[in-house]
Amino acid sequence: MFTKEFPMPTIHVELFEGRTVEQKQAFAQAVTEATVRTLGGSADSVDILFTDVKKHDWATGGVLWSERTPAKP
Repeated sequence: MFTKEFPMPTIHVELFEGRTVEQKQAFAQAVTEATVRTLGGSADSVDILFTDVKKHDWATGGVLWSERTPAKP
C-alpha cells in the first residue's frame, strides 16, 4: 500500500544500448512484480527509468568497455 511514510521507489537501470523495447518491457514487468512482492504497494506506483549507455561512455577498472576484448566462449 502506498503511503507517505513509504513511497514506492523509482528504479534507475543503466545498461549498454542495444536492448529491444520488448526486452525492456519484460524486464520492467519482472522488476515491478518483484518490487510489489517484496515492498508491498501497487504496480502503478513503481517507476523504472532506463538509460542506454554507449560502451565508450562506461569504464570498469579504468578500461572503457569499447576497448575490452570480447569474452571467449
